[in-house]
Amino acid sequence: MFQSIKFRLIGLGILIIVAGIGLRLFFALPFAQGLLRDEVAAQQFSMASYVARDIDHSIQARRALLTELSSALPPALLSQPQQLTAWLRERQRINPLFNSGLLVVPPDGKGVLAQYPTVPGREELLFSASDWFRAALHADTPVMGRPKRGRAIHEPILVMAVPVRNAARQVVAVLAGVVVLNTPGFLDRLQETKLGVSGGFLLVSPADKLFVGASDPAMVLTPTPPPGVNLLHDRAMAGYRGTGITVNAKGVEELSAMVTVPSTGWFVVARIPTAEVFHPINAMLGFYLRNTLVILAGMIILMLLLLPRTLRPLTDAAHAMRDMADGKRALAPLPVQRRDEVGSLVLGFNYLVERLRDKEAALKASEARMAFMAHHDTLTGLCNRAMLEDRLQQAMARAQRDSSHFALLFCDLDNFKPINDVFGHEAGDAILRQVAARLLDERRSTDTVARLGGDEFVILLTDLGDARAASVGVAGQLLAAIGIPFNVGGRLFELSASIGIALYTQAGISTSQLMSQADIAMYQAKRAGKNEFCVFDETLEPFRV
Repeated sequence: MFQSIKFRLIGLGILIIVAGIGLRLFFALPFAQGLLRDEVAAQQFSMASYVARDIDHSIQARRALLTELSSALPPALLSQPQQLTAWLRERQRINPLFNSGLLVVPPDGKGVLAQYPTVPGREELLFSASDWFRAALHADTPVMGRPKRGRAIHEPILVMAVPVRNAARQVVAVLAGVVVLNTPGFLDRLQETKLGVSGGFLLVSPADKLFVGASDPAMVLTPTPPPGVNLLHDRAMAGYRGTGITVNAKGVEELSAMVTVPSTGWFVVARIPTAEVFHPINAMLGFYLRNTLVILAGMIILMLLLLPRTLRPLTDAAHAMRDMADGKRALAPLPVQRRDEVGSLVLGFNYLVERLRDKEAALKASEARMAFMAHHDTLTGLCNRAMLEDRLQQAMARAQRDSSHFALLFCDLDNFKPINDVFGHEAGDAILRQVAARLLDERRSTDTVARLGGDEFVILLTDLGDARAASVGVAGQLLAAIGIPFNVGGRLFELSASIGIALYTQAGISTSQLMSQADIAMYQAKRAGKNEFCVFDETLEPFRV
């Protein structure tokens, strides 16, 4: 039933629909994903630019505040800690941009002259080794230190500093402002803004190889991934700014956009998993596939109802042909009732009836071909095992009758299997055909060359005077012929062979024993190092030239 045309047509219809859907999805799905990816990437880049500008504005505002305070700070207050503290308190109250306070450090960096608000333990710290302090001593504009965890408050902080100079332009103190990174007032938009369900932002310092800020607080002040873990991150660290898809250190594929914070050299990364980006496309794909299944089911039901009626004339013609074949109906042309595919089939049958005699001749030719194939190898055209057995029996009978000699050469190619494994059976078959041609070259009409299968060949040399000398000479010629490189499609292959020789010089040995002797001698030649031949004798010693 499942081999009928009806079911084949149904299967063809299903195949066409599925192939059409598959091809549309193959081209349309990547196109839709590309459009959606570009749209989301543009939005991410815009949001990252907005966050980067906000961070840059915050940095610039704090630098401007420090510049203004350093210019306004009276040098006389440096020797009056209480008045200096009050001065800092008043400025902090008016413009509290540094949420961890302001402090004034003496030029030697030992402790603080004043601070507000007071942070316990800060007055005992030594700042002379701090990067921001050393940089401020030689700068004219505010400098920014490396983001780090504070020694006094144990929170992620960023220190900005500016020198305080007297009328002689000598540095008499360093004014510093401390910002706690993970508290409101500095990185609010970066920390609070979400992208999708699990996306967010990162603030990266390439020079320090640190995450300065992140939507995930656990990532703040953690080192960036080492090179090779995230290829897009590596490009961003080298200066690339734009969008791209990458796999992060946790193995999650993300769509990312990178934008520079100009005043710091940092860059903002807006990232979102691609699973969220392509969720609408995947949802649409699921809906599309479910509807496709419904359409396929409806089409199958419709074709099951309509096809039997459409194919009924074809079924009737088939029954008539079967009755003619069984003798229930005289062999005669069928009436052509319809000028369609069924009518064309009936016309073809009628033509077949008229050409039966011609087909008989073709059948005989086919039988002759089959007879040839029964005794010859289909790949090389050489004699097969059955023909070899027959020729061997004839040679043995003739040798016993005429007291003549013959030799059997068992040839096996060395290291042929890797050619099939690496270059395919097509290359291997081409080489086997060339080997067959070389084995036939210079053979007499009385000799027989056969292929037993795989890369095994047998050469039967009959009517020999000196069987050993003749077979050794032929073996040497065969090894030389096979040693010439084989050209297959412009590629050269070098092979060798191992040949075992069995000599028939006396009666009393069977064909199977002779084949076995040649096989044993061949393996002895392989053990001797391959590209050798060996003449069988009772000691199994290889005969070499």
